[in-house]
Amino acid sequence: MEKMRLGRSPLIVSRIALGCMRLSDDPAQAKTTVRAALDQGISFFDHADIYGRGLREEVFSGVWEGAPGLREEVFSGVWEGAPGLREQVFLQSKCGIRFAGDTGPDVPARYDFSYEHITHAVEGSLRRLKTDYLDVLLLHRPDALVEPEEVARAFDELQRKGKVRFFGVSNHTAAQIQLLQTCVDQPLVANQVQLSVVHTQMINDGVIFNRGEVAPASRSEGTLAFCRMQGITLQAWSPLAAGAVTGKPVSDVAPRIERAAAVVKALAEERGVSQEAIAIAWLLRHPAGIQPIIGTMNPARIAACCQADELALTREEWYRLFEAGRGGRVP
Repeated sequence: MEKMRLGRSPLIVSRIALGCMRLSDDPAQAKTTVRAALDQGISFFDHADIYGRGLREEVFSGVWEGAPGLREEVFSGVWEGAPGLREQVFLQSKCGIRFAGDTGPDVPARYDFSYEHITHAVEGSLRRLKTDYLDVLLLHRPDALVEPEEVARAFDELQRKGKVRFFGVSNHTAAQIQLLQTCVDQPLVANQVQLSVVHTQMINDGVIFNRGEVAPASRSEGTLAFCRMQGITLQAWSPLAAGAVTGKPVSDVAPRIERAAAVVKALAEERGVSQEAIAIAWLLRHPAGIQPIIGTMNPARIAACCQADELALTREEWYRLFEAGRGGRVP
């Protein structure tokens, strides 16, 4: 697996990472998944303090099944019988999302970047992961009540005590990152965002600028270019669009997603590779140095995704997929 530098840190990590949100509750099955990723050369594993049994996509739907942090706890079983493995891999976790009712029946869902919550969350992740340190900690989703001074205080303490090596954010705009940077001294090394061949808003915004075309739900605010200029690695979550472009049966799919899936399939047949490889290679082809966070727990599909490591799409192939995913020709 080809390696990449994470942001402006000295960390040299696999350019494809494994997201552990859907890691099995069964320790043996979870270990099989992690080992399959390691066998493919994946050295970077993404967690969050909220990932637990039965976590639904609509995390604020009011329905929570299982204990937050269970995925981190199950993952830690990989250390058994593998001396030295911790020093060979990179662990990233996220904090900041809090669920309704977590401290009382009338407590609402919210985001929390307070000093107390950040430091408490990290202690919990370290305990569940059975490790002394996180390589990277991300702030999960923007907190409307964020006070950059509190974040800076938490980061300083966690780094000084050796509990977190590097820091970043997730789902943040350029302006939100800049606000944090007014107080945070550490370089923010990553911004994890939703990005795939059918979730192209961050890329599309730059293409349609000054053309009179308005993209639905367009709020990227130049974040892609900003991260490139700042040396912040963009990590792509849901890079396979939950399987919608790689052959997984999905109900009520939008026409553009159907077209994108058809182009992915056609290119996979032309290249003699998996559909997963085409979708991941589309992200890797972008000069921003995007790191896809794949979410499949199936060893065969992990291998299929990692075929992208040896696949370089042409400019024409990339734009063919971009047009299909954005739902029309570039202007």
